Amino acid sequence: MAKLNFGGVEENVVTRDEFPLSKAQQVLSNETVAVIGYGVQGPGQALNQKDNGINVIVGQRKNSKTWDKAIADGFVPGETLFEIEEALQRGTIICYLLSDAAQIALWPTVQKHLTPGKALYFSHGFGITFNEQTGIVPPKDVDVFLVAPKGSGTSLRRMFLQGRGLNSSYAIFQDATGKAKERVIALGIAVGSGYLFETNFKKEVFSDLTGERGTLMGAIQGIFAAQYQVLRDAGHTPSEAFNETVEELTQSLMPLVAENGMDWMYANCSTTAQRGALDWWKKFRDATAPVFKELYESVATGQESQRSIDSNSQADYREKLDAELKELRESEMWQAGKTVRSLRPENQAPKAADAGSDSTKDVFDQLTQKTESVG
Repeated sequence: MAKLNFGGVEENVVTRDEFPLSKAQQVLSNETVAVIGYGVQGPGQALNQKDNGINVIVGQRKNSKTWDKAIADGFVPGETLFEIEEALQRGTIICYLLSDAAQIALWPTVQKHLTPGKALYFSHGFGITFNEQTGIVPPKDVDVFLVAPKGSGTSLRRMFLQGRGLNSSYAIFQDATGKAKERVIALGIAVGSGYLFETNFKKEVFSDLTGERGTLMGAIQGIFAAQYQVLRDAGHTPSEAFNETVEELTQSLMPLVAENGMDWMYANCSTTAQRGALDWWKKFRDATAPVFKELYESVATGQESQRSIDSNSQADYREKLDAELKELRESEMWQAGKTVRSLRPENQAPKAADAGSDSTKDVFDQLTQKTESVG
């Protein structure tokens, strides 16, 4: 395990160099990894493991949409796709990737199949950390650990197919077999992690819930909505307001931040933009810090987890969710965004070249050939 310096603090990380895929395959060679849940994280993790040569099966309700999706993705009923109870019985490592609310509902069934020596794998610390609310208390004779990719299952799969990898955290809650560490790291590599950093269940879920409600989703939407409305109230058109609020950030600036950091992006924009950003960022930090502190306290005291359980367990949860998503989708800002996205060059239908005219590539090729023939 390597120790790397993160902003002056040394942390333990596991890289692919020190724990290559071949080692992960060896560690997991006698395991059957049963992925329970094929919604958000399930497809990406299951398919990445499958492509990495791991013996992985999927457990789903027969004839459900997700059962059909698993078949479409190449899992075969009776061979690598089973109903949930049979998959639980067959699996030596249970990847428990249902939603938090669904994990609570299915837990009595899962618990029956956690025989000594098996492993229970999570991608979220929710169920274990808030076990007084969830009732998820594993038996003492099984390994319990997590690998939490820092992104959606869609991104995990997409980046895997691109030869890249999402960073993931890992944590061990219970080591009954003495093999929990090598098992969890092997799984982290097998699901397509770029590298793995160490945490615990409590810290994972506290940071995760804060991030989702904060800068990753909740806060960013709130900031988008506020700036967009200020611009609209001042007479700017929807397209201009959206471009200056969302499109420039997501399409131009954030890719630069992702590649090189915020300081590099600041250093490579106009001096006017530099001055404004440097003058204003601390004001936004100071204005939002109390809200983030309130948010973290709500997470730490269990209020957010209880609200999530109560909401997501209601019979009409899906209908209420659809109504809230509809409000977002049909807002002027995101309707403007839909039109803006449709105008991106990559989203434009290719136009047939005029008869007798050369394409740009053809002209470039002709010029290259002429240049190469000179001298």
